[in-house]
Amino acid sequence: MDISKIATVVPVTDLPGAVAVWSRLLGAEPAFVDGDRWAQFDVAGARVALSGTDSVTSRPALLLRVPDLAAARAEAAAAGLKTGEVEEGPHELRCLVWTAEGTEIVLHSAKAG
Repeated sequence: MDISKIATVVPVTDLPGAVAVWSRLLGAEPAFVDGDRWAQFDVAGARVALSGTDSVTSRPALLLRVPDLAAARAEAAAAGLKTGEVEEGPHELRCLVWTAEGTEIVLHSAKAG
């Protein structure tokens, strides 16, 4: 699978409060905030995202940015992972996939255009 970025996403119910806590914990301000939907921190070569109202999953998950979501989804299915439907988010296309152990992975790619 062609992967351009790996991150961790943590769903939260109070994004502004979570941003304050994670900013103190990580010693950095978020690199990007999208209202009450999303915030991300880029620290020590890693990305940690907080999902508020734009939560794709209810528990922490791995995010994999891919150039071709359909191809990545097909590769995940061929590897034996359960795949969800493709959804359109505010900035990207995405779908959930699950390992046999139940680990959730979010595949996502930029919207065309």
